[in-house]
Amino acid sequence: MIFTIAGKDLKSLFTSPIAWVVLTFVQTIVGYGFLKRFDDFMQLQPQLLQLPSPPGFTELVAVPTFTTTAAIMLFAVPLLAMRLIAEERRNQTMTLLISAPISILDIVLGKFCALMSMLLIILMLIAVMPLSLATATRLDFRLIGSIMIGITLLAAAFSAVSLYVSSLTTQPIVAALGAFGALIAMILMGENVADNLQDRGLGVLAAFSQVFSPVKNFEPLSRGLIDSYAIACLLLLTALFLALTVRQLEAQRLRG
Repeated sequence: MIFTIAGKDLKSLFTSPIAWVVLTFVQTIVGYGFLKRFDDFMQLQPQLLQLPSPPGFTELVAVPTFTTTAAIMLFAVPLLAMRLIAEERRNQTMTLLISAPISILDIVLGKFCALMSMLLIILMLIAVMPLSLATATRLDFRLIGSIMIGITLLAAAFSAVSLYVSSLTTQPIVAALGAFGALIAMILMGENVADNLQDRGLGVLAAFSQVFSPVKNFEPLSRGLIDSYAIACLLLLTALFLALTVRQLEAQRLRG
């Protein structure tokens, strides 16, 4: 049932103009940035050859391309997620869905899988850019693999937060703005809260607060470090907001 719901919502995403606008916008911005960095890299080749251990194509072109993608996800994910629950609530189709003999968990996971499928398509199209030059230059596949894992987990966390906000309203635009605001608040406040707690000697609380700082957890992965704690924090954040979404829809089912 999860995959049935995911397939229906993924088809709905592809029939929506906003999904194509987001896809075009992301590919255009990232593609332009990739070509600009590649051109700069080629022009820097004479200077780089004089260094004892010069940075390569992966560090100067591929990594910045992926980090730009991570930043754009902050805008793209709320826009893609805003219709998945909010619009169904506005059209009264969510009432029919939650009253059907389907578990709320299946509904939420189905919508989450549909959103992640769309985002994975976007990420794979972006990954093709640096990988297309694998035969022409030396790529650090470990670093690329690490940052791809990081972006995927970051996209999952953003998706879970956006789905939860979408479950709180019947207006898709409000859902998009609310999700964007919540993600910005996590990015800005997560750093400050963790630092303040650490300064007060509350190391355990500071470590737990890192769960709500997704970008901070993405940073070690973007440097090629497979940080198990950062991965656990991103997974926990995703699971937490998916659970909150299930709880919210369960409450709506009880209210009728």
